Amino acid sequence: MTGGVAVILGRVGDNFGAGMTGGMAYVYDPDNVFEQFVNPDSILWQRLDSAHWEHELKRLVSAHMSETQSALAARLLNAWDLELGKFWQICPKEMLPHLSHPLSDQEERARA
Repeated sequence: MTGGVAVILGRVGDNFGAGMTGGMAYVYDPDNVFEQFVNPDSILWQRLDSAHWEHELKRLVSAHMSETQSALAARLLNAWDLELGKFWQICPKEMLPHLSHPLSDQEERARA
């Protein structure tokens, strides 16, 4: 991935993030196995820690549900407070200084 945004609601394969030079990804990981598949060379991954990025993720999942009538997306939205902690946020390391908002609310407060 070289730009854009992706929300992945299914499993990922080996070497996730290899070649990711831009953009942002969110991965739903209810079984907590995502970290076994990550290529750590060029990306940072973390649980969501920013109201801004949480809002962006929820907007994307809502759009997916509206456009596809996805039962999984509906279930995620109906239990958002419980399901949010099962998402990973993935960003290429080289993009960190160029983000419109920091990855954590604590970082954003420190910038102000």
